[in-house]
Amino acid sequence: MSGVATVAPDRASARRRGYAARVIGATFVRIGARVGALWIGVLIVAAALAPLLANTHPLLMRADGRLQSPALVHLGAADVVLMCTFLAAVALLVARCTLRTGVVALLATLAGSALLGAAATDPPVLTVYEQYREAARAGEIEWAIHAPVPYSPKDYQRDAGDTGLEAPLAASGARTHWFGTDENGADVLSRMIHASRIALGIGLVATGIAMLIGVAVGGLMGWFSGAVDLAGMRLVEIFEAVPTLFLLLTFVAFFGRSLYLMMVIIGLTGWTGYARFVRAEFLRLREQDYVQATVACGLPLHSILFRHMLPNGVAPVLVAASFGIASAILAEAMLSFLGLGLVDDPSWGQMLNQAVRSSTFNWWMAVFPGGAIFLTVFAYNLIGEALRDAIDPHLSHGTRQ
Repeated sequence: MSGVATVAPDRASARRRGYAARVIGATFVRIGARVGALWIGVLIVAAALAPLLANTHPLLMRADGRLQSPALVHLGAADVVLMCTFLAAVALLVARCTLRTGVVALLATLAGSALLGAAATDPPVLTVYEQYREAARAGEIEWAIHAPVPYSPKDYQRDAGDTGLEAPLAASGARTHWFGTDENGADVLSRMIHASRIALGIGLVATGIAMLIGVAVGGLMGWFSGAVDLAGMRLVEIFEAVPTLFLLLTFVAFFGRSLYLMMVIIGLTGWTGYARFVRAEFLRLREQDYVQATVACGLPLHSILFRHMLPNGVAPVLVAASFGIASAILAEAMLSFLGLGLVDDPSWGQMLNQAVRSSTFNWWMAVFPGGAIFLTVFAYNLIGEALRDAIDPHLSHGTRQ
């Protein structure tokens, strides 16, 4: 009797947790998902706290008898938004808030930090990084607290004389670079830390746009079939015929280089694969008994499609999404390779381009950015596979057996 009494509350508490919470819990039971989440977490920390991790501006210093924080003065609106949202997410995780409460709180933090960043930040347009090194040599700075990587991604160290490529740990004294420097003399580790923002942003946002469109269109095609399915498939074929690379090149030529423009274009042209997966799954699932029961109960269409059918048919989409994130990162790298990427902003693809462009093979310019791309894609694959196993009722039932 005591065993039954112990199991019953556990099942009741599991039901109270909700479907999304149960899926997340089942996903991160697996070692692969934990390893992937660990690497993604490292990237999130690097992206959110980049100005505190890699910055030429001292975090805090004393000069002319007064305390100053150049790093705080040079923060931009995006820095404030990322830091505030990251700190709010950490606080919600520690407080163990429910998923719905956490999402609402994060959205509110995002909106509030955006307004705060727009109103309170005004970074200088022109930045002279050499001033700190010159002041330190002249003894004008009494003491200073620097970031762990004391170089900004655009600090080309022209005052150091040699502004070219430098192997890791090749310099002596205070100019030691753990990952070496690029062809302009900028610190590679600093640029990689700040480039994690672009990698995460373009991968997640572009894939998110593509998934939203693909799931909606594919779900409607699979449920209605007939004329709706025919029209939807013609639309899919039209978008599949559009070359994403040439479309990106055209928009960059006419509207300039913009990360947000890249996200939207990749998302609007990459949804067709998700639509095909969801359509095939919905065509299979709509004849199932539980779906017919939801129809007989008179549930609204959006509840039938996206609450009862989608969780059982989304597994192939999650696996495809991991490759979609990789494709988005590679598309940005391809534009950077062609010289049409973001101007002067660090990205992993841009650093790989420098490794190819050089007359000699500089291994650090290929190994570190290439390894970051590989680990990021691999991490998303691990999480996608674990999500597939957690969502698929047959696989989860087999695991419990």
